Amino acid sequence: MLTNRPIVLASSSPRRQYLMKEAGFHFTTEKPDVDESFPNDLPVDQVARYLAEKKAEYFRLTMKNEIIVTADTVVILNNKIINKPEDRDEAINMLTALSGKTHIVMTGVCILSKEREESFDDTTEVTFQFLKPAEIEFYVDNYKPYDKAGAYGAQDWIGMVAIQKIVGSYFNVMGLPIHKVYEHLTTW
Repeated sequence: MLTNRPIVLASSSPRRQYLMKEAGFHFTTEKPDVDESFPNDLPVDQVARYLAEKKAEYFRLTMKNEIIVTADTVVILNNKIINKPEDRDEAINMLTALSGKTHIVMTGVCILSKEREESFDDTTEVTFQFLKPAEIEFYVDNYKPYDKAGAYGAQDWIGMVAIQKIVGSYFNVMGLPIHKVYEHLTTW
């Protein structure tokens, strides 16, 4: 165990759970019951951190000795947030918009205890090669990317065939900048 205190990963994301486990952390999971909306006038580069802090706030009144870790990942294309797709058509439209372009993946993280709170984010540039409509439909139909910002997972088939270039952390694109989480948590 890398910290003597219990850790709660406030996420149902299997990718975040995998990254925390592989980094050597022992933790439990609990999903915060939080509305993930944000103010319309909030700059796009502040949305991920805002949502991570909003999720952490859910635990503030009930926490004891544990350390809460929350995160939120957004995809930004042309200064607009691309959220999780609601349905097949929206997923196809999102991936079509990302095809052949560079976009930003930003993950905000909040680490909270009774004594302390730290928030940070990480930014990664991702460039997709051009995708054929049949490739996009294959991915959506076979990988069901409805729980992923931007309708894709870098660790899935589409990441293997479509991501041409990544500038920054690959793990951030998966949903958690684990190198920064590790650095912060090992000081608590």
